[in-house]
Amino acid sequence: MTFNIQHFIKTIILGLFLWFFIDLHTSGDILKYVNPKYEYISKIAVGIFILLFVIQLFRILQPKQHIHHICSSTCNHDHGNGHFSLARLVSYGIITFPIITGFSFEPATLNASIAGNKGSFLPPVQQNNDESPDLFENANTLAEHENIDIYSEDYLPIENNNYMSNKEYEEKVKSFEASETIHMSEDMFGTYYGAINDNLSTYIGKTIKISGFVYKEEGFNANQFVVSRFMITHCLADASILGFLTEIDEAFELAEDTWVEIEGVLDVTNYGGVEIPVIKTTEWQVIDEPSEPYVYPVLTLTS
Repeated sequence: MTFNIQHFIKTIILGLFLWFFIDLHTSGDILKYVNPKYEYISKIAVGIFILLFVIQLFRILQPKQHIHHICSSTCNHDHGNGHFSLARLVSYGIITFPIITGFSFEPATLNASIAGNKGSFLPPVQQNNDESPDLFENANTLAEHENIDIYSEDYLPIENNNYMSNKEYEEKVKSFEASETIHMSEDMFGTYYGAINDNLSTYIGKTIKISGFVYKEEGFNANQFVVSRFMITHCLADASILGFLTEIDEAFELAEDTWVEIEGVLDVTNYGGVEIPVIKTTEWQVIDEPSEPYVYPVLTLTS
């Protein structure tokens, strides 16, 4: 039996990829990369890596070849332990680069710096101040920053894991409209956010409870920030930032990306000539970043 160094290196690389994907799933970090609905695709990849890894193991040791052939000076055959040419080293480098960076850098969630790169979160000045802006429709996305028109008529939102029946969805909407306290739950976050901005006058004076990360823009007062969440339709590329302007006396002490839980009263304020909702905070506390920091659109199912 002969030891094949090339197949040994390939086995190590496959093993590292397998280890990385298994670690993502066992730690739950896979959800920082993809919508939970598509987690199964990554699990299929794990299965393929296991199969390839096992096959590659049996290729490391190969029986000795007793039949020889004569090669010329220009022979380019790989006799099992071929030399490491520059092209081969480059190919190995390209293949191993993703796994090196994957192990070297901790997966991070979208944060205030990403939100800031997309421009102003709040709406621009409008000539017609009588028309309230629809912040839900105009929410900035990473796709917009890259000129990807995911909101065109031809765009079909990709299903996510936030399922509920039509009956359950309608009951939650009715309860939301009738309640004097608005709880911005993760499963209905986008729906409630859109309803408040579409009919702001209906919800002024109601108590609101919300959690999110601190995001600040140039021009905010010392007591202001946006309590924010990223909504993911498919993957991080189509992330939309949603949130409400919030006023807290101690806001200047809170650094961006700090996670807070807020309770307050919905009011209206004027920002750049536009009326927008604002939370007049009554209670608040700093919290840990949740295990699932993103929110997802609702996908209703027929009975």
